[in-house]
Amino acid sequence: MSETDQREVVLESRELTREFDGVKALDAFSFKLHRGEILGLLGANGAGKTTAMNCLLGLTLPTSGRIFAFGKSLQDHKIEILQKSNFSSAYVSLPGNLKVWQNLLVFAHIYGVRDPKKKIADLLEMLEVTDLRERVTGQLSAGESTRVNLCKAFLNDPELLMLDEPTASLDPDIADKVRKVVRRRQREHHCSILYTSHNMRDIEEVCDRVIFLHKGKIVCEGRPADIIARSSGSSLEDVFIKIARDGEIVDPP
Repeated sequence: MSETDQREVVLESRELTREFDGVKALDAFSFKLHRGEILGLLGANGAGKTTAMNCLLGLTLPTSGRIFAFGKSLQDHKIEILQKSNFSSAYVSLPGNLKVWQNLLVFAHIYGVRDPKKKIADLLEMLEVTDLRERVTGQLSAGESTRVNLCKAFLNDPELLMLDEPTASLDPDIADKVRKVVRRRQREHHCSILYTSHNMRDIEEVCDRVIFLHKGKIVCEGRPADIIARSSGSSLEDVFIKIARDGEIVDPP
């Protein structure tokens, strides 16, 4: 799908490699994310997902390889690219001493959001956390923090959105609502989303295409249904487990 997709390439890495003390956390990682696509980046703990995200966000410099967003080098146009991007992670906290509305207002000003109070109110309502508006951020539960982080990520209507475990710590009902919100944002704003999760239901419901990493290398990529059809398993979860254990999607002959 990625090779024949004629849509604009919004995010791309070419032979991206990152070594730590001689160990390759990413090994010649190359991929393309197209306009309006939701791409799942999957793999067990230690597969290289976090390193990839950190490199793509400009937080970690690669040992070798290049990253491009909107057709421009991330290294040379970082500020311009980040102005059109945003990020949310279940494992990154907003300043804990501010109230929720204060945190969101600070980021709204950083992003240059027009009519920030209305924007914040709309996002809090969309993610069903309006009742948290006056709460101190550091006192929120993990699930509440996850949804407030998503509000922050949507503030500037990013063209490129990176979501790291956006349904972590959420109960099934709220997780389902968050998946629907992500899909709705993608449809309404035609944004491109890079999405990581260990929840394969998330991936099957949300992602158009997926990439599986194992020890820093791409093992397979394609539409979830196509990958399942090529594998020796009956579900994407079976594929995940097979790759985590053996580094491949089918049993050897």
